[in-house]
Order: sequence, then C-alpha cells, then structure tokens
Amino acid sequence: MNLPSNSLVAVVDGEVLRLYRNTGTATEVALGAVDLPPLEERVVGSAGRISTEANPDNDTQAEDGHAMSVALALNNWALKNKFDKLVVIAAPKTMGELRKHWHKEVEERLLGEITKTLTGASTDEIIKVIDAA
Repeated sequence: MNLPSNSLVAVVDGEVLRLYRNTGTATEVALGAVDLPPLEERVVGSAGRISTEANPDNDTQAEDGHAMSVALALNNWALKNKFDKLVVIAAPKTMGELRKHWHKEVEERLLGEITKTLTGASTDEIIKVIDAA
C-alpha cells in the first residue's frame, strides 16, 4: 500500500494506541511518533456485552471501551481536519469494535485497515506490514 506523505497511522489493540505520521514519501515511508489525543475513560464499549456472574468478562468490556475511545478521538481529529489519510492497524477484536464507531469523515479518509496486532512492533516492522498490504 502506498502511504502518502503526512498520512496518519493508528496502531491499536485493546489497551494501547500508538500514532504515527508518515514524514517520508509514499514510496520511502518514515514513521514519526505523534502525540496521542486525550482518550475518554470508558468502562464499556458497545452495548450487548454484559458482565454477569455467568460471564464475568470485565476485560472484554474494558478493551471495547478503549477501542470506542480511540474511535471517538480519531473521529474528533477527522472533524477538525487533523489528518487527510488514515491507515488503521488493529488487533482483530479491536478492529471490529473500531468499525462500529467510525464517523463518516473517518471512513472517507481511510486508506486501509490491517487486522493484525502490532502495538509492540517497531516502526520498521509496521512499515513492512503497510508495504505488503
């Protein structure tokens, strides 16, 4: 995938958000870290997943809440024109939750979605995955 200069790359899982901007060119990608936007503290994500005695999965609710907070922050940035193009690399479950909350503005700016857990990866590894997509 070609990543135009100044494109935003979000690398997300159920607990971590890392943001980068392509400071290079579309063919010579160089990722520079970007300060994270403030994220709302959310206890739960989408409706439908409820912890009960029979299903005490508070971790799932926290992960969904994190994904929802990330989506809302990126929606806010899109509405404020803080990026033109966006690539999202997210863990499979996180990607599903993010998709539920994308604003139309984010959807229009999405260059691609890569479903893979890379929050612990180096920028070189992330660039390789983007190049291969």
